[in-house]
Amino acid sequence: MSAELHTIIDFIRYGASRFGAAGLSFGHSFDNALDEATQLVLHVLHLPHDTGPAYGQARLVAEEKAQVLALFQRRIDERIPACYLTGEAWFAGLSFKCDSRALVPRSPIAELIESGFEPWLGGREVNRVLDLCTGSGCIAIATAHYNPYWEVDAADLSPEALALAQENIERLDTSNVRLVKSDLFANLKGEVYDLIVTNPPYVTHAETDALPKEYSHEPEMGLRAGDDGLDLVLEILRDAPGHLSQNGLLICEVGESEQHLIRLLPELPFAWVEFKVGQMGIFVLEREDIVAQMPKIKALANARRASHH
Repeated sequence: MSAELHTIIDFIRYGASRFGAAGLSFGHSFDNALDEATQLVLHVLHLPHDTGPAYGQARLVAEEKAQVLALFQRRIDERIPACYLTGEAWFAGLSFKCDSRALVPRSPIAELIESGFEPWLGGREVNRVLDLCTGSGCIAIATAHYNPYWEVDAADLSPEALALAQENIERLDTSNVRLVKSDLFANLKGEVYDLIVTNPPYVTHAETDALPKEYSHEPEMGLRAGDDGLDLVLEILRDAPGHLSQNGLLICEVGESEQHLIRLLPELPFAWVEFKVGQMGIFVLEREDIVAQMPKIKALANARRASHH
């Protein structure tokens, strides 16, 4: 069979066809079979992810062919996201180490980081930033990379995720990131930030249970967040003002749970970010707007916590 496949393009096309036939799910950094097949082929060949189309006609040697086909087979048989097979994910133009200790970096927040969080910051001064639920560290590290004068804290409850984040700090040589082990704000007493960015778990129980097998390789604590996906988001809204400076800003990803949040807190003036691909369930809030609705937020968050204990 591999005798009929010769070039890089041949293998990309073949991989995409096999993935399509196998009904794979694509939600981890790439959203289609062709891109994922390309990622796997270039990885085996040790070629950069942005290798030009001119190389598409280059031929593989027998050993390379065998390696590519073996990787395709694992992707199909084990339903492992391609980024876990290659150990690398691209986020905000940077290459991150990626393994099952944390979710695959894929947040549209990357686009916000690359635009310097404008127009949302509106030119306000930023000295300290918090990335809450940092996982692999991708949001914190990319933010620190593009803004070397900002001090960035990256907090997560998972020691495994923080170990991976530490490897990524070293990989990308970002000295202005500090890792903190913390259950949301629990270990951040007295810390105040100009900007808090968070991509917390926000998938409902029902959605988590129904996720394609690809997601089972990711740590479930990074996904599951209650019946409406808002268990953690409500706590974050309740506690964020205590950690935001006077003109501080909260940016939070809630994905599909956006609808539930608007229903629960219709008075909150959420600004929903428009991305190149449309709205992606990411809101921006001013500290003072959260404070104005604090009694209701508190009641919702505290009732949620009480019902879980």
